[in-house]
Amino acid sequence: MLAILGGSGLSRLPGLEGMRSKSVRTAYGEPSASLTLGRIGGREIVFLARHGDAHSIPPHQVNYRANIQALKDAGAKRIAAVATVGGIRRDFGPGVLVVPDQIIDYTWGRASTFYEGAGAKVTHIDFTAPYAAALRKDILAAAKACGEAIADGGCYGATQGPRLETAAEIARMERDGADLVGMTGMPEAALAREAGLEYAAINVVANHAAGKGDSAHAISLAAIEAVVEQAMQRVRRILEKLAAA
Repeated sequence: MLAILGGSGLSRLPGLEGMRSKSVRTAYGEPSASLTLGRIGGREIVFLARHGDAHSIPPHQVNYRANIQALKDAGAKRIAAVATVGGIRRDFGPGVLVVPDQIIDYTWGRASTFYEGAGAKVTHIDFTAPYAAALRKDILAAAKACGEAIADGGCYGATQGPRLETAAEIARMERDGADLVGMTGMPEAALAREAGLEYAAINVVANHAAGKGDSAHAISLAAIEAVVEQAMQRVRRILEKLAAA
């Protein structure tokens, strides 16, 4: 089963056949919201709003372990994660959709592994390629099938939040090789790998990152909202095509 993790701008997935809500609890606590289950094109999917139904949970307080565990317990085998990001790379401007292929983790203090606590074994996952190749390929194919432009590849830099970054921090990230900046990609991707789930992302570039393009002096939050609202319509079409494939 495909799971869809919705981020800012995608807190609901309307139009599902046989849509129903299910409240769950995991060994790691409650996920961000109730699970929404239903069908697209006759195929069962499960949806979870990463920041809660009312978008009330900031990135650094998301219970990532409970979210991933809840999706796995619901029967999900693969996760398509949607997130809004800032564009660092010159051609990643507002409105561009990207399927990233690499991650740099700048977060700290987040519960980032299932393998801890009494009785837990020391376990290392291979994270050379943090996103599942097969699912990335399917997302790109779904975008092509519905005529939506989407960039193949990019390095996502995960920051702590909830504040946006300084221009100097973005300059450093660019030197490190980051093309995009967001606040939720880690530990989400690593936890999915630990749980044995395929994981890939659709990043929606909502704005130029701090110090870049029209964000050279400040970032307009009002402009971000307008870009995200329009871009999410395109993301929904891609997800519907992906789910029905």
